[in-house]
Order: sequence, then C-alpha cells, then structure tokens
Amino acid sequence: MYAVEVRDHVMIAHSFRGEVFGPAQRLHGATFVFDAAFHSRTLDGNGLVVDIGCASRILREVLSPLDYRNLDDLPQFAGRNTTTEFLAAWVHGEIALRCSGGELGRPAGEVVALRVSVSESHVARAWYEAPLV
Repeated sequence: MYAVEVRDHVMIAHSFRGEVFGPAQRLHGATFVFDAAFHSRTLDGNGLVVDIGCASRILREVLSPLDYRNLDDLPQFAGRNTTTEFLAAWVHGEIALRCSGGELGRPAGEVVALRVSVSESHVARAWYEAPLV
C-alpha cells in the first residue's frame, strides 16, 4: 500500500461538557496539528498516490473555517464535545467528500483509504482511519 501524508495546523478555542474533562470544561485554547494520509494500492501514470500540492490545498480548505475560531460557536459542532477524536473523524469526513468528488485528481476509488491524525501536544494524538468508498 502506498501513502502520501500532508500536514497543517489550526489554533482554536473550545470547552467541554462533562465532569470527566475536569478543568478543560472551561474555555481554553489549543493548537492542533492535522496529518492526512492518503492510501492507494497503485501509483497513477505520473508515479503518484496524489499530488502533494492538491492534498495540502484540500486539507487547508477543510481546516480554514476552524482556524482562530471558538469551536463552541460553530453551528456544525453545536452540542458536541470537540475532542481530538471527534475532530479527527470530522476532518476525515470532509476530506472523504472531496476525494469521492475527484478533487484529488484521481478517479474515485483509486484512493482507497484515508487516515487523519490530530496531535494536541507533543505527547498525545488521536486518529480516525477508514476506507473510502
């Protein structure tokens, strides 16, 4: 399996609901680093999984509405705890839509899986990985 991975980051604010979160129930800031890994069984005619520039642009477009925002104020996250795990799955879903629409420059189905990792610090990260259909 081949893979190409691109990275970007966002600076956000958010808070959590639930005693399990302790002091993180209060509004706090975070810088999240996102990695998106695109997987393919084959390379295209140019020897690529996907064009790195295209993958980077798509990741930036998905993350831009979150950057320098309080996630608690965004309607798409209303009533949700925007945990690292939740954000990994949400970004995965947004990128997957673009993959199925052919925005990566390869026909739908040739990029077979996507993994989105989110690092919330140098010692903790989460990811969501699933096949693309």
